[in-house]
Amino acid sequence: MILVTGANGNLGSATLAALRARGAIATGGSRTPGDGKRLLDFDEPSGIDLTGVSTLVLISAGYAEDDQVIRRHAAVLDAAARDGVRHVVYTSLTGAGDHLGFALAHRATERLVRGRGVPWTILRNGLYAELFGGLLMWAGSGVESAFGDSGALAAVARADLAEAAAVVAADPARHSGRTYDLVGTPITAAGVAGRLGVPHRTIGLGEYRRRLHATPLLPFQPPMLVSIAASVRHGFLDGTSPDLADILGRPVRDPLAVAVATASATAPQAFR
Repeated sequence: MILVTGANGNLGSATLAALRARGAIATGGSRTPGDGKRLLDFDEPSGIDLTGVSTLVLISAGYAEDDQVIRRHAAVLDAAARDGVRHVVYTSLTGAGDHLGFALAHRATERLVRGRGVPWTILRNGLYAELFGGLLMWAGSGVESAFGDSGALAAVARADLAEAAAVVAADPARHSGRTYDLVGTPITAAGVAGRLGVPHRTIGLGEYRRRLHATPLLPFQPPMLVSIAASVRHGFLDGTSPDLADILGRPVRDPLAVAVATASATAPQAFR
């Protein structure tokens, strides 16, 4: 049986759905299980039970400070080794993102994955096209961002990443010991704005940071978001790779269309 962690989250639920669409025997794990899912609370290590799981799809539990994230991942990986899991698939961060504010927990987890003695595959996921579109800020007659006028992101549709995880988890031996860089094609904020039919205005990183601190975010989130903006702005996240299309066996979804749809959904009524 395949078990997908974080099954109530966006990537986890999409991965579980993609597995079931392929006819795989799969279930989900969550702190708040329902619909036959398994209780799986990384903050309660003594209660983690992976008995009967052959392949574990470990969706990063990255919504916390690094020490908490690494502790959670270590707990579930310890349970995987103890309970006889035969393969671990971990959703990590693109290799181009080593300098991002949330990279450390991913790279530390990759070390843990490789060191537990369980066959593994690491999926280094690019940043979501949905995230890119969602970070554009509507203002006046157009959108603003700290991404710069020409800064590009090799964004990827979340659905493609979920399908890739399902492909790998359904036949893990074929991908054992492999690290894949799953990124899409580069898009820009100006390109999204152009597709929306509105102008784009660039703001400075300092202004962006001030705006973030004025919103109800958790303490670790503003630095993470600023690191994304700075990396896109200065061309550190625009590299491409054939890995995603190779795993899927088809071209990747158009990330620009996905980003446009996300940005459009948050537009003021006058722009809809």
